[in-house]
Amino acid sequence: MSPDMPLIAIEEHWIMPDLTSALRAAPHHDESLVFHEMGDNQERLEDLGAGRIAAMDAQGIDVSVLALTPPGAQPLPPKEALALSRAANDVATAAVARNPARFRSLSTLPMSSPKDVAGELERAADMGHVGTMVYGRSGDLFLDDLAYDDFFSAASELGQPVFIHPQLPSAAVRDASYRGFDPMTDLALATFGWGWHMDAATAALRLILRGTFDRHPDLQVVLGHWGEMLLFWLDRADSLSRIAGLQRSVSDYIRSNFSITTSGMLNPALLQHALSVTSVDRLIFSTDYPFQRPTREEVDSFLNHFSSDAERQQFSSANAASLYGIDGSIRGGCPTARGC
Repeated sequence: MSPDMPLIAIEEHWIMPDLTSALRAAPHHDESLVFHEMGDNQERLEDLGAGRIAAMDAQGIDVSVLALTPPGAQPLPPKEALALSRAANDVATAAVARNPARFRSLSTLPMSSPKDVAGELERAADMGHVGTMVYGRSGDLFLDDLAYDDFFSAASELGQPVFIHPQLPSAAVRDASYRGFDPMTDLALATFGWGWHMDAATAALRLILRGTFDRHPDLQVVLGHWGEMLLFWLDRADSLSRIAGLQRSVSDYIRSNFSITTSGMLNPALLQHALSVTSVDRLIFSTDYPFQRPTREEVDSFLNHFSSDAERQQFSSANAASLYGIDGSIRGGCPTARGC
């Protein structure tokens, strides 16, 4: 990759100790919080300063788009979720203000309080957040529930892309499909090994089937992990469009309303498949830091699988810059991390 070609990474995770404490105190706390404590993850997640920037420099990343790590404030009661979402958005805003050439941020929203979601999205957008990250379910309320329609309307009008991140499947789904092994294998199967991704793909598909994009045709959604398996099942999913009475095929919504990130899975076979079902202008670089940590050499090797410098630049920075409104004046006096 050319040293003067910038690299923007979205979905780069962080945590806020107050929120973590609240999540741990919840009656049925999210077991996936254990992943934050593995190795040096917690130290890296809490660092919104020099250590994170050093890690970015080592990977050749110019701008990181910060996102509060799962499960956000989504499992908390409405009042607590609103207070901690606002606090998280304030913390992220301050981190960006300290390093405006290196950071942007996605907002955290109080999804357990649907009436407050659009308002907090607007407040966060006014503070400079470039998009938001949500999950497919809050309690028993699915993301496609019409209770969230004002949120999607606001996201569309404000030009705030909505990143749907995986979350731990519900207790009922876990009991039905993800138990029967030792506790850690149960958890791994329900999370990064399979369940996270099926859950996020289902949330995205439900949004399509609910007619969300017919009501809000300009709404933009982002999926990580190469589309959370959905890109690999579009031949079958397309048959749902007629049954659901949609205006377009599922594939068409994917190609026009969804962007797809790598989430650190730098496999050229996945790239080729993604290019076969969507276009290069819908693909965005992400490392899923700190849970995935590709080296600069691994990133460069992957980028060589694009057919041209123009496509490489779209994937490495131009698509993210366009979607999230990130201007070209990154890194201040140094054009890119690769050139410093």
